[in-house]
Amino acid sequence: MKTVLIVEDDVVNARVFSKILTKRGGLAVKHTENVEEVIQIAKAREADVILMDVSLARSVYQGKPVDGIKITQMLKEDPKTANLPIILVTAHAMEGDRESFLRQSGADGYISKPVVDHQAFVDQIMALLPET
Repeated sequence: MKTVLIVEDDVVNARVFSKILTKRGGLAVKHTENVEEVIQIAKAREADVILMDVSLARSVYQGKPVDGIKITQMLKEDPKTANLPIILVTAHAMEGDRESFLRQSGADGYISKPVVDHQAFVDQIMALLPET
């Protein structure tokens, strides 16, 4: 079974995403906003894809506040985690945000919140899952 790591600081969003992914996608789900834990899960290959919230209000790494863009950059720069698909998830959906966030972070996809079309949400994640 494929596993999605949800990096999200809003518990309600995390629950909604988790329910959609398990019920519609048949996927296993992990959730954390702890940056060390995200890196550990990624390096241990315990997730097949990461859903990364762009605006993480409480996330800190090495004493500094970090957002989803920074965490994605760190994962994409590390040869051990560079190939792990990361999809940015954000409520920042102004014109140009998608391109800007993807360019800055090196992420593989972008989904805007709120997620209205649950099947399209699952389909976009499934499309990035590695074949085994």
